[in-house]
Amino acid sequence: MNNNSYFLAGNGSCTLVGAGPGDPELLTLKALKAIQAATVLFVDDLVSEEIVAFANPAARVVYVGKRGGCKSTPQAFIEKLMLMAVREGDKVVRLKGGDPFIFGRGGEEVEHLRAAGIEVQVINGITAGLAAVTSLGVPLTHRQHAHGVVFVTGHAKPGDEGCDWAALAATAAQARLTLVIYMGVTGSQHIQDQLLQGLDAQTPVAIIQNASLPAQRHAVTTLCALRETIEREGLQSPSVIVVGNVLHGLAALSGAEHASDRKNFG
Repeated sequence: MNNNSYFLAGNGSCTLVGAGPGDPELLTLKALKAIQAATVLFVDDLVSEEIVAFANPAARVVYVGKRGGCKSTPQAFIEKLMLMAVREGDKVVRLKGGDPFIFGRGGEEVEHLRAAGIEVQVINGITAGLAAVTSLGVPLTHRQHAHGVVFVTGHAKPGDEGCDWAALAATAAQARLTLVIYMGVTGSQHIQDQLLQGLDAQTPVAIIQNASLPAQRHAVTTLCALRETIEREGLQSPSVIVVGNVLHGLAALSGAEHASDRKNFG
């Protein structure tokens, strides 16, 4: 396959495109070209309208919302629509928030289409976890504070027990890892309780809602106050929860700001 070709030769083609965290300026050039060349786009709920606006005006745009905690289009139905469009000769783009292969169910879609004899190209996007901490001026790794990073979902599929948070906490403490938790707001109390079995209660935490968008909000706290902070600040999905010592400088700055507020207004 020619890597410089955005769509495969034949009657139709399919490309999974990462739209990034939302800011249209964070879209890759390769993703932009694929969006502009598409005749049909199947768009996830978290993709911003500014990015959808790059599509050809003649293209058909189908919204197949996928948002944690809300009613979503069944995955099997989305895959069926994609397969039908390719077989009808369309240049299909499956437009996903963030990166298709990081909690975007891109792997499932690739497997389904390939099993039907359809080759699929994947174009990466900036994942929300990276964009979230970058927007705060904080790294995910640091030679002194974090030797690695773990991306983990806080939302398990029905019937799945999900992550062993206590074991992950112990590993993170021993190996100096930053934890980036997607879809963790709803289960934040359970996540907090389990992580406290292996991490210090004062481990800094940041919760970032709507990363990279004008509506972005965030709060900085400690692990023992994670759920309390989410409730007090009214933070909701989509949010990313970042746990780890790379946030120490940010936590200190936040503490100084709060102290100043108390001095001036208390």
